[in-house]
Amino acid sequence: MALHLSLLLLFLILYRVSAVRYVSVQTGGSITIPCSYDLNHINHVKYWCKGLLWHGCSYVVRTDHPKISGKASISDDINKRIFTMTMTNLKSRDSENYRCVVEINGGPDIRIQWFYLSVTPGTAELYVDQQEVTGVEGGSVTVRCYSSYSGDIKWCRMGGGCRSGYSVPLMGIRTVLTVTMSGLKMENTDWYWCRVGELGMPVHITVSQQTATQREIGILTMNVMLLYNLTIWYTSNFIDAIVVLHHSKPSSNQSTTLCLSNC
Repeated sequence: MALHLSLLLLFLILYRVSAVRYVSVQTGGSITIPCSYDLNHINHVKYWCKGLLWHGCSYVVRTDHPKISGKASISDDINKRIFTMTMTNLKSRDSENYRCVVEINGGPDIRIQWFYLSVTPGTAELYVDQQEVTGVEGGSVTVRCYSSYSGDIKWCRMGGGCRSGYSVPLMGIRTVLTVTMSGLKMENTDWYWCRVGELGMPVHITVSQQTATQREIGILTMNVMLLYNLTIWYTSNFIDAIVVLHHSKPSSNQSTTLCLSNC
């Protein structure tokens, strides 16, 4: 019996270690964390709590009482089945274990995700220029993931797969992975993660439809580029001129570019 209890305890420890995720934020900064849930929990109350142990996990913010904390807010997107917590003006005392939970009336609440938030006075271990990125249908967006670690950086879609890219030094201090998503579609609107091991930083990409003005500008740009290319072709082939366009030579301080979709 004692052996079985020891094995169970070891399993729980290994499970917790493998399931833990870390998010690093600089003091004074903000963070938004997404959490997905099942279809049958759309009408349930969701909440975030903090504390090392589950039984001592205290409420941070709830969807039925969204103003428990002045620095934390919560929103629930029932169409995407994702609820998010945003914390602003973070201090070192906010470094803690956090859980996102679905409340079950008459039964045990469902703990969906557990992560440790580290608020540091220096530069965060993994960060992006901005967590909210917008683009238009047919266009492109670029996200840069900055890490204090070298090696494998992954770009993951929430609830989906990941793609890897090897980061390279940036100015000899940081490493960066540049992710470019082109040929955007409306269904590309979602949450994504930059990840290095168990360290992660979420990014939300919103794709909107092009306005009439944007479509006209796009058509005008295509016509100008077509005319420009025809001029270069004519010059190169009939006036015996040599033209080199957009030629670049990789250097040691350039970042790795991970191109997704129709690049």
